[in-house]
Amino acid sequence: MRRIGLAVILAASLMVSPFAAAAHQQAGNVPRIGVLVPVEPASPTEPNLAAFCQGLRSLGYVEGENIAVEYRHALGNDKAYAEHAAEFVRLKVDVMVVGSGVPTRAALGLAGAPPTVDPRGAKK
Repeated sequence: MRRIGLAVILAASLMVSPFAAAAHQQAGNVPRIGVLVPVEPASPTEPNLAAFCQGLRSLGYVEGENIAVEYRHALGNDKAYAEHAAEFVRLKVDVMVVGSGVPTRAALGLAGAPPTVDPRGAKK
């Protein structure tokens, strides 16, 4: 499981890097990541998400300072996954990180979706 978390961190950081560079050029604009997971609470204290946040910090990203992270969970409700993914599109997140399976399908099926990363490596 730790290997999956590392893969997500690496993939998300590679996708966010161009946005972070652009954000530094525009004062007050920070890259935003939407995180859609099947667990509750969808918070940085959940072990996999804590590893994700630590990985971001190790790359120089500090939540609330130079990056914003929006967390959502759906507890297995397929309709809620699609609603949260659509919300991320409306919020104009720069990249979505999703739990595998249904959350991935919900995110990848959206028109106008930002780059999307799941723990198994599927990306759009």
